[in-house]
Amino acid sequence: MSEIKNQKALFLDRDGTLIRDAHYLKDPGKLEIIDSVGEALMKVKEVGYQLFMHTNQSGIARGYYEWEDVYACNRKMHQDFGWPENFFSEVCIAPESPDHIGGYRKPSPRFEHEMIQKFGLDPAQCWVIGDKWIDPQTGLDAGMRGCLVRTGKPIDEGLSLLAQEKSVPVYQDLNEFVNKEILLDE
Repeated sequence: MSEIKNQKALFLDRDGTLIRDAHYLKDPGKLEIIDSVGEALMKVKEVGYQLFMHTNQSGIARGYYEWEDVYACNRKMHQDFGWPENFFSEVCIAPESPDHIGGYRKPSPRFEHEMIQKFGLDPAQCWVIGDKWIDPQTGLDAGMRGCLVRTGKPIDEGLSLLAQEKSVPVYQDLNEFVNKEILLDE
């Protein structure tokens, strides 16, 4: 385990949370960042949170695109936000198809468990954030908190009720989450 510097962290979905959701995004030229995400995450880093990205990319297993396509989109995202290459402490790209068992594909908390061990994270001070239920579910299954944002897939009444039942907040975007959940606690 590495030296403990930051025990709190955010685990972020990519498509629909950091960037606009584009069906099986393969072309970096079609990548569109979500306004205010870059500034919000810089604030989070300033108050001592580590940042991780955990993204399902089943298009690899399905043969729709290659690993290099995902890497190119990630580089473009970093460039568009003005982030350094090492902005995230770790990135997990889960290439498995939905029917694959035992990998890193969310809602598997395998990546989160590994990062807890590697970085000495306190799960109670960590969040998994995304636009689909699998994101907060991953966090809850790892002993973390979860949050939904409305910048990707629609959140219907049924999902809103499930989130409420599981004490998972729902915010318009990542910026609202940061202002109401992170910065108010500091």
